[in-house]
Amino acid sequence: MARIAIVGGGSMGEALLSGMLRAGRQVKDLVVAEKDPTRAKYLSDKYSVFVTTVADAVDTATYVIVAVKPADVESVVSETAAAAARAESDTAEKIFVTIAAGVSTGYYENKLPAGSPVVRVMPNAPVVVGGGVSALAKGRFATAEHLKEVSAIFDAVGGVLTVPESQLDAVTAVSGSGPAYFFLMVEALVDAAVAAGLSRAVATDLVVHTMAGSAAMLLESLDQAQPADEAFPGAAFDTTPAQLRATVTSPGGTTAAGLRELERGGLRAAVGAAVEAAKRRSEQLGITSG
Repeated sequence: MARIAIVGGGSMGEALLSGMLRAGRQVKDLVVAEKDPTRAKYLSDKYSVFVTTVADAVDTATYVIVAVKPADVESVVSETAAAAARAESDTAEKIFVTIAAGVSTGYYENKLPAGSPVVRVMPNAPVVVGGGVSALAKGRFATAEHLKEVSAIFDAVGGVLTVPESQLDAVTAVSGSGPAYFFLMVEALVDAAVAAGLSRAVATDLVVHTMAGSAAMLLESLDQAQPADEAFPGAAFDTTPAQLRATVTSPGGTTAAGLRELERGGLRAAVGAAVEAAKRRSEQLGITSG
């Protein structure tokens, strides 16, 4: 099996490592590049994985996943490019994958050896527990087969979908920032439950399980949904949340009264504004050229 190098042993890099091992990849097929000695020892001890330098990791890998923060990309890509250039005589092609937010495939393509295939991925925080979602976008030199291979890697830590790179700022605003929106809603609902007379422990238990169960209902319904119209295959998926909401809302009942207040408070407008603000900030932080 092709070897995978994870450059960066932070939380996201560790989540990928853990997920791939959980999905059945052999530790001998994985290598991690991590400069911090304490972090390197932790990863080596916990996962029995080989931890080495960027140069050594890139030299022996087919897939190179750059899993560092945007501020560290420049230095890491310089090391990665130098190692890749030294290994160009190898027959095996190297596919470069970036999960650094806001850094375009064009940036990597300008730094790496000419023609290097680059795939940009936007995963989100729940990949840590194997329940995330990752959006993939290919660069100029990446092929459909490259996307398929990279999808298989990220499938180990959750769902995978493919979008044009131009949509990744919107993806960041929705799924990248989405867990924080969700946690804020949980926090608000717990506080409201406490104000209504419940203890914080009971309120938290009720809210968390309600959210988890509701998500499970929605996922099951989406799995069972069939396109309502061949010309508009997404129609059934678009309406499923509304259908479920209607199912649990009795006319004139308690849920209807609560929903009416959420609508009156401008919930939809606030969510829309939040996503737009997050998208705009993602665009501002983007690194598109080198």
